[in-house]
Amino acid sequence: MTEVDGADGSWSDEAEFAALDSQVDGTAEDEEALLAQPVLAVVGRPNVGKSTLVNRILGRREAVVQDVPGVTRDRVAYDALWNGRRFTVVDTGGWEPGASGMQGAIAAQAEMAMATADAVLLVVDASVGATTTDEAVAKVLRRSKRPVLLAANKVDDNRLMPDVASLWSLGLGEPMPVSALHGRSSGDLLDAIVKALPEAPRDGERTAGPRRVALVGKPNVGKSSLLNKLTGEERSVVDSVAGTTVDPVDSLVELDGQTWRFVDTAGLRKRVHTASGTEYYASLRTKAAIDAAEVVIVLLDASEPLSEQDLRVLTMVVEAGRACVLAFNKWDLVDEDRRHQLEKELDRGLVRVPWAQRVNISALTGRSVRKLAPALRTALESWDRRVSTGQLNSWLSELIAATPPPVRGGKQPKVLFATQAGIRPPTLVLFTTGFLEASYRRFIERKFRERFGFEGSPVRINVRVREKKPRKGK
Repeated sequence: MTEVDGADGSWSDEAEFAALDSQVDGTAEDEEALLAQPVLAVVGRPNVGKSTLVNRILGRREAVVQDVPGVTRDRVAYDALWNGRRFTVVDTGGWEPGASGMQGAIAAQAEMAMATADAVLLVVDASVGATTTDEAVAKVLRRSKRPVLLAANKVDDNRLMPDVASLWSLGLGEPMPVSALHGRSSGDLLDAIVKALPEAPRDGERTAGPRRVALVGKPNVGKSSLLNKLTGEERSVVDSVAGTTVDPVDSLVELDGQTWRFVDTAGLRKRVHTASGTEYYASLRTKAAIDAAEVVIVLLDASEPLSEQDLRVLTMVVEAGRACVLAFNKWDLVDEDRRHQLEKELDRGLVRVPWAQRVNISALTGRSVRKLAPALRTALESWDRRVSTGQLNSWLSELIAATPPPVRGGKQPKVLFATQAGIRPPTLVLFTTGFLEASYRRFIERKFRERFGFEGSPVRINVRVREKKPRKGK
């Protein structure tokens, strides 16, 4: 992304005009290609240390970890690298055969991961030994037509080695003793993983460079339901209990003839510092998902009044400088009285994002969800767009001649030069002889949008004020 450091500041030499203008060639950086990578699914029963082992494989803390069973619920993909080989690691929720309700949905996610992976890593708690659940998983894996590795986790010292040997009974080959917590034998495990994985993914369906879309909103607003409707599968675990999603979940979604990379995130709480445990880390993951996205769909519950949480989510998106689409979910529950009330709420509550497109949808019935794709494309086109310096200065000269900046300190500031010094988001830099009031900046932004569009994208306006040259001594 093109960024301008220190855009608000001062200037002293007109040569800075040309220098800043020449830094931007009007094109975005090349999209990071999604390389075709083989996929490793990490499975096992709850609380055997799968997410801890995933973090050890990645060499960084990505998966949400807490010392209680059932923290991971969806299947979550991460990029990994070992000895020059790139591969994708899929962390899954605990697999329990015959589970029902939410636990059944979590087990279905693990089964889906096993079915679509190029290799599977079964994690067993060596301190407990092979349980009936482990034996049931092993039975499924023995019938699969893909390589299976067996990791005997929580082997923190040699006293557990006899217990590791007993895991041969699972019929999956040699169990590899590891300690995800302390890193014991993690290098040997990674060597075995790389050896077991094929050079390219089995399905060969990876595409290069889909645009990245973060799906955000307060808890229980319908984010996972919308993602499931878009993908046509039970991609995210859905439950009426708020806070079901903990990790961001990546999905490649075919929408209106185009592939998008959607990330379903945990619901943002009122304050990150009031959350604890998994909620705290999930909030951090959600913020990271916004930062990593190019465009954000902010999901709002149309049947309820706008809340402080909704406004906080919008503030995070604007501050991150991401393109934005507002999706009003549960529209099937909105009657005429509620629509009238909603318009009043939006006039008051969405003053920071009047430029964001609005789409009324129902994740439950599928109403108008296909309208999201055109709105996303419009927002991204605005986010990527640049107005030439000649066009910008010609328009700005006419605007300022008709409506000059307000006088400040007895002097009227002049705008000498302007350039769009950045995209993603579009960033204007104005070289002036004095400070421009915030209200006048907002006026310039409003008129800029009226003239050039930029619907769906934030526009930043920064000012550089000419330095006063020190007077020469008499």
